[in-house]
Amino acid sequence: MADKHTSGDGRNGLNDSLLGVKVYTGAVSTEEETKDQNLWPRPLARKWTLMLFIGTCLLYCARMAMPICAVSMATFFHWSKIDSGLVLGGFFWGYCFTQILGGHASDKFGGERVLFVSAVSWAVITAATPLLAHLGSNSLALMTMARFLMGLLQGVFFPSLASICSQRVLEEERGFFMSTMNSGSNLGILLAGGMGSLMLDQYGWESMFYCIGVLAGLWALIVWLCLLQEVAPKQTKKSSDTQGSLSRTRWWSLSKEPPVWAMVFAHMCMSSTYYTLLSWLPTYFEESFPHAMGSVYNIIPWFVAIPSALAGGYMSSFLIDQGYSVVSVRKIMQFISMGISSVFILLLSGAVQFTSAVTFFSAAIGLSTFSSGGVSVNVQDLCPSCAGAIYGFMNMLGAFMGVVLVSVAGYLIEVTLSWASVFSLITLVNVAGLGIFLIFGEARRVDLEYYKPVDLV
Repeated sequence: MADKHTSGDGRNGLNDSLLGVKVYTGAVSTEEETKDQNLWPRPLARKWTLMLFIGTCLLYCARMAMPICAVSMATFFHWSKIDSGLVLGGFFWGYCFTQILGGHASDKFGGERVLFVSAVSWAVITAATPLLAHLGSNSLALMTMARFLMGLLQGVFFPSLASICSQRVLEEERGFFMSTMNSGSNLGILLAGGMGSLMLDQYGWESMFYCIGVLAGLWALIVWLCLLQEVAPKQTKKSSDTQGSLSRTRWWSLSKEPPVWAMVFAHMCMSSTYYTLLSWLPTYFEESFPHAMGSVYNIIPWFVAIPSALAGGYMSSFLIDQGYSVVSVRKIMQFISMGISSVFILLLSGAVQFTSAVTFFSAAIGLSTFSSGGVSVNVQDLCPSCAGAIYGFMNMLGAFMGVVLVSVAGYLIEVTLSWASVFSLITLVNVAGLGIFLIFGEARRVDLEYYKPVDLV
């Protein structure tokens, strides 16, 4: 009996024997029929792609609202840097708990419904944040709890997207689908920066939470009225006890593979440093350049990130087409993402002018997107048969590390009164993750032993 059928190409490592014929059982046929039933019709796929792009954009707008408003809120509520770090880090405490759960729920019930329930919930929390802040005397505890709940509810988003992509989207269109969603995240950060800079000056910090919360609520309402009713329930197939046993065996086997842990560790370091820059960027510029226009430093770095991500994807494909090995390309891209970008972060440790600071930050953020051709896709090289679950596990560890690093950054700023210590810490974490990946990282499949079809010769 074949455990699972995968359409064969050289990259899968499951080449047909020249003299053999694969045997595909009725169970395999049933699985393929179930997969076809789960796919979106093409007109519906276009609608969902557009709406999920907008949803990703709004998700990041809501996520960025607190970092952008943190300086104004700290002044209003008399928070210290340590207090601000606790509030900003609260998001990641919640975010790390629902990664695997979100993917599992999406696989079982359908990712569209999980995303809808999640969006309604975090839209309400976003709109209610100003009300919670003024509700009692302990604004610090209330805001930390609000951010924890925000992270808890948004943590299901990207695992659910991965589940939707595998269940509903044609295999040849999945790359476009996921790249579109990633572009939506950068656009969301960009819009949040521009909108926040204007709204903070004109209407106060509360207005940003109200605006994003209402927009996210409208998005959820449109999805409910126009799209969710058209989605057929997810068709499922019962798994045998043997398949479950093999799955557990494969997980245990993968846990002992050094390339897997090198990938996970590098992703954890990369995510945590990115979260730290994302959380403290507005505060750095507010304090270092108080007379600078917020619209400049809240927009330019993320404006640069969009074409940079596309350039990184093109460069990765070009190098592989030119004959470079896949593992070499993965390590080159990760060296650019974590190594060269760290050089620009270190340059911020000294006395710099506003123009130079924006340039260095933009370069660091832009180059970090090159990981889309490195660690971010290495999971597909190593273990495509369980890539979704491992991706959720990687994200969970990255979020947990983000909690620690964002909070530690606030402590260092408060104690040392210097941003140089934060930039040095980010560089150290990046170099550690990069070094482990360069030494132990690989691109060969490590799940083949428990993922084979049966041939008759």
